[in-house]
Amino acid sequence: MKRYLVEPGKKISLAERDPAETGDFDGGKEKGLKAIQKLNAELQELQELLYAEGRHKVLVVLQAMDTGGKDGTIRRVFDGVNPQGVKVASFKAPTAEELAHDFLWRIHKVVPGTGEIVIFNRSHYEDVLIVRVRNLVPRAIWSKRYKQINDFEKMLADNGTTILKFFLHISKDEQKERLQARLDDPTKHWKFSLGDLEERKLWDDYQQAYEDALNETSTKHAPWYVIPANRKWYRDLVISTVLVETLKGLKMKYPEPKDNLDGVVVE
Repeated sequence: MKRYLVEPGKKISLAERDPAETGDFDGGKEKGLKAIQKLNAELQELQELLYAEGRHKVLVVLQAMDTGGKDGTIRRVFDGVNPQGVKVASFKAPTAEELAHDFLWRIHKVVPGTGEIVIFNRSHYEDVLIVRVRNLVPRAIWSKRYKQINDFEKMLADNGTTILKFFLHISKDEQKERLQARLDDPTKHWKFSLGDLEERKLWDDYQQAYEDALNETSTKHAPWYVIPANRKWYRDLVISTVLVETLKGLKMKYPEPKDNLDGVVVE
């Protein structure tokens, strides 16, 4: 999966990343879905171990253009995982109270505690994305936020948080198809907003903002992955693989029992 990693210190171009690719995976969607099922079973076991051990914290950041698949990723990748140890935090337009504080204030409140996985559906990166594209704050302010984000994430990592950041990369044509599908299906109308069309007009500006954010904030302690997301099954396969490999790398162990259980019999 290293092919999708944004290596710290190296610049990437989103225009050179194919959102429709399926890497070296041989077998197509059917085999891909079977592989995801196996990975999901592993993820369930690893999440239970993470919760039981109570030492590590895991933060998963999902960012994407509209219709990029953040909700679908959460549903499919974490299907069957015990919700007791997994939380989802979604970030909408900030409230008046949140705007009265620094931009990381509302983020810090919901980072994972020990034994938890927290998934950010959008995140603090909105403050260098939509804020930048829509000119909601001056450049002099948002341009400083890359370093502030890096410092914030370094602090989390130094305190035991494993951070994985995924940009779900779709093409403009794929977005058009997904938006049209929402219009064509009355049960999906609640997902559609006329504002989505206004945001779509700014596609190129958003691509540049994302590219800069990826290049400025992919670090050893909080790496970005650019995930080909036109094919939903492959998106889920890549993210599941990265998660499982990362959790295995934590070398977790179940804690020893509090009491001596030798010779204990349940009658």
